[in-house]
Amino acid sequence: MRLTKQTNYAVRMLMYCAANGEKLSRIPEIAKAYGVSELFLFKILQPLTKAGLVETVRGRNGGVRLPKPASEISLFDVVKVTEDSFAMAECFEAGEIDCPLVDSCGLNAALRKALNAFFEVLQGYSIDDLVKARPQINFLLGLDGTAQVRTSAA
Repeated sequence: MRLTKQTNYAVRMLMYCAANGEKLSRIPEIAKAYGVSELFLFKILQPLTKAGLVETVRGRNGGVRLPKPASEISLFDVVKVTEDSFAMAECFEAGEIDCPLVDSCGLNAALRKALNAFFEVLQGYSIDDLVKARPQINFLLGLDGTAQVRTSAA
């Protein structure tokens, strides 16, 4: 299983907002901090806003911020909004399935158990946990007034 870039940068965007505290975060600043296009971040912003994981403030001095404490936003909250499918095998997908073992397959049960364990671990981590795990996050993201530095890991 591999998470999409959309999920990766959605988590990064939320981490940026969390590290920025109560201040509004601007998409151009987030894009510069992570070395990604603004257009890509705007695309990611839409489902995050719709799901209530970020709120936007329009206008000249507008931006984005977390609508609730970062400790209340789990990684699972982000993943379920940004990932299209968790179909690890044909038998996870809806519709006609060719396998005669679909209702009694050990693989299906094992994969479901693994996927549920994955979701459980994601539920155990918040955006706040990720931010607090990086004591220098404000420096790395250029939020402390120094020049911004590109980062390669969330």
